[in-house]
Amino acid sequence: MNFGLDEEQEMIVKTVRDFVEAEIYPHENEVDRTGIVPPELAQGIRRKCIDLGFYACNFPEEIGGAGLDHVTFTLVERELGRGSMGLTVFFGRPSGILMACEGEQRGRYLLPAVRGEKIDALAITEPDAGSDMRGMKCAARQDGGDFVLNGTKHFISHADVADFVIVFAATGEEETPKGVKKKITAFLVDRGTPGFEILKGYDSVSHRGYHNVILSFTDCRLPKSQVLGEVHRGFDIANEWLYGTRLTVAATCVGRARRVFDLALPYAAERKQFGRPIGANQGVSFKLADMITEIDAADLLTLSAAWRLDAGLPANREIASAKLYASEMLARVTDEAIQIFGGMGLMDDLPLARFWRDARVERIWDGTSEIQRHIISRDLLRPYGA
Repeated sequence: MNFGLDEEQEMIVKTVRDFVEAEIYPHENEVDRTGIVPPELAQGIRRKCIDLGFYACNFPEEIGGAGLDHVTFTLVERELGRGSMGLTVFFGRPSGILMACEGEQRGRYLLPAVRGEKIDALAITEPDAGSDMRGMKCAARQDGGDFVLNGTKHFISHADVADFVIVFAATGEEETPKGVKKKITAFLVDRGTPGFEILKGYDSVSHRGYHNVILSFTDCRLPKSQVLGEVHRGFDIANEWLYGTRLTVAATCVGRARRVFDLALPYAAERKQFGRPIGANQGVSFKLADMITEIDAADLLTLSAAWRLDAGLPANREIASAKLYASEMLARVTDEAIQIFGGMGLMDDLPLARFWRDARVERIWDGTSEIQRHIISRDLLRPYGA
């Protein structure tokens, strides 16, 4: 067992961390205050990322990506987790699901996304279909050689800045051991397609500047060439993609927790009450001990899951464990950091209140904590037929 990073990985970690500190940190407070990322700032971050050679680093080299393995890409996501998502979203990591593009789709969507010329967004969640993906009501019916899409999606992250969206819609039904389930198909839908509207989403307490929006489809006609993958096989594509996003959530939670800890530790060592540093008191020092232990544990869980993917081993349970533990760890660490800082921890002069707010959504999106526990327990019990 080798827990060390090789020279290239060390260099990548340092490069991304330096980028986040230099290009992201200075703008975070303003983005959090206004909820807006100026277009010129977004374009600047994207351009600098391209110049560094990190844009689409999660894609194979043969199509223009950096070809990073899962462990190294997870390290990149961990370092990006230190920064505001409203800004780091422009450090482009297109959806891996685009590898399902075929034929002319590669030239229209995949390759431009990898080059940083187009931004994609994924549209799965609906008002009545969150964790239950097959319960979606957004549907596409075949009409000759076309599909006609109707319905609504919400909580669709950064679709307001996307050039196209990958939309999942019901396209039929099938009998399963658990009853009738909807068949799902993925579609590539360009901004500006007739019948497709992008509407303002909800004002969120978490990740201000990283917007969620509502997508409305009214008799939106799509030729069959806009189907991503195979008709009725969108559920399989989505499940494969969700592997990566859950691992990303775990990694970003670890990065954010380390940044919080880096603020709390020196404060505990320097802040004096009753004539000595507050860190000399067990009430504070034990908090620090618990925080770093949980952070390290989440880090190892996350990197171990990524290693399993690189080794071609089953990793569904391990990724779910990493996402579950890292997201809940972040909530505890941010809360304890505020406790160490006392009243100042809740003031806008420090970023802790922002981290605290941001941490809350991590236990919900990309599969709630309850869904992760379901995945883990099913994996454990299935061999016993339970």
